[in-house]
Amino acid sequence: MTASIVPILPETIALAAEILSEGGLVAMPTETVYGLAADAANPEAVARLYEAKGRPRFNPLIAHVSSWEMAQREAGFPPLARTCAEAFWPGPMTLVLPARAEGRVCDLARAGLETLAVRWPGHRAAAALIEAFGRPLVAPSANRSGHVSPTRAEHVAEDLGERISLILDGGPCVVGMESTILGFQDGEPVLLRPGGLATETISAKLGRSVRAYAGQSGINAPGQMKSHYAPRARLRLNAAAPEDGEGFLAFGPLVPGDLSLSTSGDLVEAAANLFGMLRSLDTRFERIAVSPIPFTGLGEAINDRLERAAYREAG
Repeated sequence: MTASIVPILPETIALAAEILSEGGLVAMPTETVYGLAADAANPEAVARLYEAKGRPRFNPLIAHVSSWEMAQREAGFPPLARTCAEAFWPGPMTLVLPARAEGRVCDLARAGLETLAVRWPGHRAAAALIEAFGRPLVAPSANRSGHVSPTRAEHVAEDLGERISLILDGGPCVVGMESTILGFQDGEPVLLRPGGLATETISAKLGRSVRAYAGQSGINAPGQMKSHYAPRARLRLNAAAPEDGEGFLAFGPLVPGDLSLSTSGDLVEAAANLFGMLRSLDTRFERIAVSPIPFTGLGEAINDRLERAAYREAG
């Protein structure tokens, strides 16, 4: 049976919370991308989520909360992490923090790590569902693992419609890019994954630079796999123009028959359009060429997603 797509109403939020309390899976909108929600405290529900997505179990999940109190019950907040949270929550920022021993997020959701990735989403429907449920929800992108992330309810239905119970339709995602993930080493902020909040914005607020993570200890936060966000088609990056048989994803003036992330060169608009346009071209072409994207602002996150989408294992 294919999951129903339903509007955001008090009765559908209540239905979604009931499904979650029974260990089911529900897709919910956030400002970043649509998330596949499950009870973060229920190992069986989390296992179903991993199975539905085909997600490797060594890849940790983000716990989504709806209040300061809920966040502080699950994780410890060093001073700089608290500053970040006070400045950017609710919003597209995830913080990787020491997990509290008394926290409710299960070990499977944390992939056995002693840290916990936590986010307070800014979307009213996500906040309402977490509030109605009463405890944290894990909610990775609501798509098959490694595929292009969903920014509309119909994207979720295409990937997971027969694997989940309900899809809450909140319209297109405003940010359209997964959250920025920030960790802390020796008291300093470390970028674990660029995302919907520009690194420059974080640095300006903190009054210090945010350095890139250079550790070699494997995956310690979501979204760090080399191959991720990938369409079926092969991607060719930094292309000035398409070759014969290629679809073209432009950045700037639109070429007839192709798509442009932003005809005006607006990186915020480009981030919001990225996954939807990749999905659209993926249905029509076996190869996609992509214009160069500046590395400033949200361009850092856009390039990160494109590089992972283009990655293919040797051989």
